[in-house]
Amino acid sequence: MNAFAPVPRKPDPIEEGIAAHIEDFIALRRDLHQYPELAFQERRTSKLVASRLSSWGYEVATDIAGTGIVATLARGNGRKALAIRADMDALPIEEATGLAYASSNPGVMHACGHDGHTTILLAAARYLAERGNFDGTLRLIFQPAEEIGAGARKMLSEGLFERFPVDAVFGLHNWPAVPAGHFGFVADAAMASVDQAAIRIVGKGGHGAEPHRGVDPVLASASFITALQSIVSRNVDPQDMAVVTVGSIHGGSASNVIPESIELKLTMRAFSQAVRDQLQQRVPALARAQAESFGAIAEVDYRLGFPALINHRKETAFARKVALSSFEPDRIVPDFRPRTASEDFAFLLQKKPGSYLFVGNGESAPLHSARYDFNDAIIAPAARYWVRLTETFLMDDNG
Repeated sequence: MNAFAPVPRKPDPIEEGIAAHIEDFIALRRDLHQYPELAFQERRTSKLVASRLSSWGYEVATDIAGTGIVATLARGNGRKALAIRADMDALPIEEATGLAYASSNPGVMHACGHDGHTTILLAAARYLAERGNFDGTLRLIFQPAEEIGAGARKMLSEGLFERFPVDAVFGLHNWPAVPAGHFGFVADAAMASVDQAAIRIVGKGGHGAEPHRGVDPVLASASFITALQSIVSRNVDPQDMAVVTVGSIHGGSASNVIPESIELKLTMRAFSQAVRDQLQQRVPALARAQAESFGAIAEVDYRLGFPALINHRKETAFARKVALSSFEPDRIVPDFRPRTASEDFAFLLQKKPGSYLFVGNGESAPLHSARYDFNDAIIAPAARYWVRLTETFLMDDNG
């Protein structure tokens, strides 16, 4: 016998059980990709999800927040309850992948992987219904309208956790450029808050040959955009994070005409509530001050989106421990960094302890790209992870 021969890996019944149906779930994911639906319009998706869950023996509650679903599976006498959430909506993007299963809905595509997130949770749901070894209550949340930051709030406003009590809630997101099937965990602030501002700088229009007779909102807007960078560089603590982006600027239609007004659209992001509050105060103040310095006025519509996603430390440590017990150590990304994108799962974590984790999508196009596609190779390991987390959490000796 060769003493240096590799030791055969012990078969994993969860891995084998999920693998037995993986081709069906890949086909399901591609079906969801081909028929994407925008926020609060996920009717086909919701019906498909509910039908599958019901056929596996879940108690399924539908029409929550319009198209949302909560599926419940209870076993034994355990008093603990666990929630896992997946999002279902697509984005208003024209797909450019050229895939055989590309979107058949013009101007709408799954460019963020919600088709994959839904499929992962369904794959885990089937295994748990057929072979799951746990004592307690499992609740699977299929949420609409994540992309517009409204689905979680609406489900909560309709009594999500009052109707379906849980002790903790978990979710995940795929992430491009992270090796496929590798997991990342972040305690505390894991994703940024997001707020938006629509700013109209109003001047006095006139002929481009006689600028002294008007008040140029273009010049005022340019000065404001440049001055915005001082908020991050001179107002926010250098050890904190803030992002201020001007994503849209419109005004005027001719090269020789000074327009009456310029309209700008901004997004602001932060990891802490203190910095978020600071941005909410400084951005409008700077817009008004810069406009006034040129003789113009600034009209500001500042709208709060959703808060930073703050993972709970205990639950994040638990989630990471589950991954370490389920996969080789190199499958857990060391020192995984917070992401400056945003997620309305943040609202769920304000109500219940839990954690939001990340799974690598490999070298795919970026999220929200017209060329993005979810990597089907990560369905099985991510579903396996949800099964492990469920069985570990809903054990008598787990505190």
